[in-house]
Order: sequence, then structure tokens, then C-alpha cells
Amino acid sequence: MTRKKLLTEQLRAAVKASDKTRYRLSLETGIDQGALSRFVHRKVGLTLDTAGLLADALGLELQPRRPVRKRKPTKKGR
Repeated sequence: MTRKKLLTEQLRAAVKASDKTRYRLSLETGIDQGALSRFVHRKVGLTLDTAGLLADALGLELQPRRPVRKRKPTKKGR
């Protein structure tokens, strides 16, 4: 699972587990209620800015991670 999917899955789960209705989240974030519904039902994704708004309204914090760099294979015998 990619980090993008992991983030969106966490946000979807947080929306579903929240005691706030989608209507309330829409009012607090400015995210269109229909767009929020489509996100929860896996029809569309979110921009990073929108994900940040939603995370703030849910009391979550987005933290960037450094990407894992792949090591180049070493040449043996040199």
C-alpha cells in the first residue's frame, strides 16, 4: 500500500469514526458536502491542502516523512 493510500484510508476511517457528521465537517472545513461524501465512498481523492483541512477538523496532524531511498547495487570484484 502506498503512503498516499495509507493517508486517505486513515482519513476515511477517521471521518467514519468521528462524532462529527459530514455536514458539520463540511461547515468547519469549507469542503463541499458532496465532495466529502464522494471521498468517503472512495469515488474521488483529496488534494493535500484539502486533506490538511480535514485532518485539522478531526484533530489529526499530518507529518511528512522522508522518502526511503533505494540503494544502488554495489559491484563486487572492483
